[in-house]
Amino acid sequence: MLDYIIERTNQYIDSMPKKERKAYGQFFTSEETARFMVGLYHIPENMSKICILDAGAGSGILACAFLERLEQMDFVQTIGLTCYENDGNILELLKENLRVFQEHSQKDIQIEIITDNYITSQYLDFNHMLGGNPNPKKYDFVIGNPPYMKIPKDAPEATAMPEVCYGAPNLYFLFAAMGLYNLTDYGEMVYIIPRSWTSGVYFKHFRQYFLTKGKLKHIHLFVSRNKVFDKEDVLQETIIIKVKKTDKVPEKVTITSSQSNGDFDNLTSLTVPYSLVVSGNDYYVYLVTDEKEVSVLERLHKFDKTLPDIGLKMKTGLTVDFRNREILRDNMEEGAIPLFYSQHIKQGEVQFPIQKEHEYVVTDQKGLVQDNRNYLFVKRFTAKEERRRLQCGVYLSKKYPQYKKISTQNKINFVDGLMMEMSECLVYGLYVIFNSTLYDEYYRILNGSTQVNSTEINAMPVPDLESIQEMGRMLMKSRDMSENNCNMILEGYCG
Repeated sequence: MLDYIIERTNQYIDSMPKKERKAYGQFFTSEETARFMVGLYHIPENMSKICILDAGAGSGILACAFLERLEQMDFVQTIGLTCYENDGNILELLKENLRVFQEHSQKDIQIEIITDNYITSQYLDFNHMLGGNPNPKKYDFVIGNPPYMKIPKDAPEATAMPEVCYGAPNLYFLFAAMGLYNLTDYGEMVYIIPRSWTSGVYFKHFRQYFLTKGKLKHIHLFVSRNKVFDKEDVLQETIIIKVKKTDKVPEKVTITSSQSNGDFDNLTSLTVPYSLVVSGNDYYVYLVTDEKEVSVLERLHKFDKTLPDIGLKMKTGLTVDFRNREILRDNMEEGAIPLFYSQHIKQGEVQFPIQKEHEYVVTDQKGLVQDNRNYLFVKRFTAKEERRRLQCGVYLSKKYPQYKKISTQNKINFVDGLMMEMSECLVYGLYVIFNSTLYDEYYRILNGSTQVNSTEINAMPVPDLESIQEMGRMLMKSRDMSENNCNMILEGYCG
């Protein structure tokens, strides 16, 4: 039956322009992925009646995969299935698919299709407001491939869930939060969603809600970014998560991975302490794939400080050059100051000038200039294929005594002292950290993108101030800026 539904869905995809489907953030689950997802649920043998929710049901692939599994379980007698879907283009296909499955089933299947907006229709209930249902319907199991679509911060869906929103949200994590809300206590949900929510400030409120009300039981990672959705050109790092609605923190979480949606029979599997995967006040989720990465987390989580804790902070470069073309200069002139780009970071040092266009600016705007003092510059963007994600260079003000002020282009980050200028040995000590293999591996575990996010860097565990300064003194004495030397120095502090 599921093969038949997949075939009909593929016919729909071929007939419906991608622009139409994109309006609903529609990407369809493959047959292999659907079967893997429903296989993650623990269904006790004393459950003769089961209530299932599929929000954003599409053509019913996930719902029917679940029904297919339950068909093999003799102890399950009655199934209540609720599907939300408000895309009129696919509604008839969903109804027909569920009707065909229902007619061929040996079970008592009761189906309800709700065409209301999944988020806004539960606004009063979710926020426990007057006029809401005092006893809203809850489900034993929730399954979903939610729409992936950014919406404005004042969109009705965003204002309906203020507890989990920050800035302009994406529908997928609103669906995930509402899915958890719809679960019974100790119920389970399985969702296939992007991994972007696992770190960063924009998802902090969501993580705090999601990982307080529920606990991760299983995470599945896809190694390939473009082989997750059949017939779809989606370059997005996607994961499958199983979450249990409970306050109790489990000891372990299972993390599996496969190359694509076609090789679930060839999984790598890892069981990791929960406290290592979900960590800190920001509830970052560390997606480790092997014992080596587990070791990286264990070694760095021994440190209990962050950059702000020791009086430092990473900030983003001040000048967006293409928005300030009138202040850019190719050559030095009276009143001009240097504008530093990522290209100025070379072999661990900041080199200037390098005969690059727009290396200088002339401006009175205070927001575009900073004091000429010691910094560690870090590239914000690197190519996917580059060996290192963290690429940094030491900037010393004494090398440019002719300038009182400088500027930084917003494609670099810089570490600065919050209250006072950083000493040279402190800057070199920071270089040891950021140029080490250990911290580069740590950041890759934390963030799957090619962008170095200052918020995440400021939340990373670091040694205390004196230790970092001592590392810097050792580096300066050795006169060796290599990654290997940085590794050797750092090893003495987190062995």
